[in-house]
Amino acid sequence: MDIVGLGMAWEDLPVGRKFRTVSRTITEADLVGFINVTGMVEVLFTDVEYAASHGPKGGRLVPGALAYCICEGLLVQATLQRTGLAFLNMEFDIKGPTFVGDTIHVEVEVLESRPTSKDPNRGLVRTRNSIIKQTGETVIVYTPTRLAAGRAMRDAH
Repeated sequence: MDIVGLGMAWEDLPVGRKFRTVSRTITEADLVGFINVTGMVEVLFTDVEYAASHGPKGGRLVPGALAYCICEGLLVQATLQRTGLAFLNMEFDIKGPTFVGDTIHVEVEVLESRPTSKDPNRGLVRTRNSIIKQTGETVIVYTPTRLAAGRAMRDAH
């Protein structure tokens, strides 16, 4: 019987491939839960009056780390089930603020995809992931390198 929801094997991610995730709206509950569980109780995120006078304008500011984590979740659901083996490295650049109520998605471009030198059933995949708001504005760009399973490894029982 086929299994639905399997991730993409490294062989399914040739250089130049592009795709995007579904979108997700960031809620007040997301913000409160995230800052409490991580300890990021900075006044920019906990004091609305302070944030209004000192933070970027546009709404209730959320940490870039929260937007990144939400988008990693979207990618895990869409591409990494049974294929993501390790997160190895990344460059991370915040381009603009994200606020409660913003709806974000990830646009992905494969920059590198090759088998590892030790095991052709595993590959290294580097992508450029752009987090895009509902306005079309890019708010974060990050380039993760991941160790990914090949088709044979993913499909083994």
